[in-house]
Amino acid sequence: MPDTTVPTYPPTRLPAARRRRLSADDLGMLLVCLIWGFNFSITKSAFDQIPPLAFTAIRFVISSLLLWLVLRVVEGPGQLPPGALRRLVLLGLAGNTLYQLAFMLGLARTTASNSALILSTVPTVVAVFAGVLGLERITTRMRWGIVLGTLGVALVIATRGVAFDRGTFTGDLLTVLAVLCWAGYTVGLRRVPGGVSPLRVTTITTIAGAPGLVLVGLPSVLRLDWGAVSARAWLAVAYASILSLVVAYLLWNRSVKAIGGTRTAIYMCLTPLVAVLGAWLLLGERPHPLQGIGALFIITGVLLTRTERAEKAEKAERT
Repeated sequence: MPDTTVPTYPPTRLPAARRRRLSADDLGMLLVCLIWGFNFSITKSAFDQIPPLAFTAIRFVISSLLLWLVLRVVEGPGQLPPGALRRLVLLGLAGNTLYQLAFMLGLARTTASNSALILSTVPTVVAVFAGVLGLERITTRMRWGIVLGTLGVALVIATRGVAFDRGTFTGDLLTVLAVLCWAGYTVGLRRVPGGVSPLRVTTITTIAGAPGLVLVGLPSVLRLDWGAVSARAWLAVAYASILSLVVAYLLWNRSVKAIGGTRTAIYMCLTPLVAVLGAWLLLGERPHPLQGIGALFIITGVLLTRTERAEKAEKAERT
């Protein structure tokens, strides 16, 4: 088992093939932003027929079964390095069970704008965790990218109205807990032994996180009128299960393994932009000029954070 206490700083030189893979990671994370950006509107459309806790329990059961089948076909049983299973189970509890519960219960007790604004701090928290644990070197350029991205998200969300008061305190606190859980999950992925594939990581963490969510959602599932669930609601379940969980988590985990948690987490700043775009296209909500300025900040922040590594590699090859 490799020594996980040694800092895994990005290498100075990257071969051309590696840089091409980074481009694939970029495209993958952009797809994640699209999936998660539209996920809120699509899943919320099913909540009038399937309560949120039941919805979450059903989607995690479907995703766990699907991932298990795919893993068996693609990789087979496999053998994990010593200690890896325990670490993956803990990551599953933090990144799935605790995160999902804290996010959903928090959202029910605060406003959507408050929740989105708090969640926009994920890149900053990931950077702090990774820096403190010595897993990544956080450069000045990366700090500026995170600041610009977070500021851009704040501008995008501020147009909807943000209000922190006693009435939202519990929900806001739960959302902060959700941020800590997701940041811990993202940084924890860097300590998973290199021989474990992203598919196996995603499968084990999803299955590990499912029992707690199923247990909490079971009363709602038992009360559910299955005959009243429309095809539209089942399509929403399929989207949330296959795209939002299976595909998006696979791409997220692969990106963290390839380029680190900080450079991956910065992409979360793009998700509110996709949500605004979706509201414009699907609901006819016109974007606010401030959201355009916020979009420029977000895009600049992402570019600053993600292009630094490739530029350093190219300079190294020229010298």
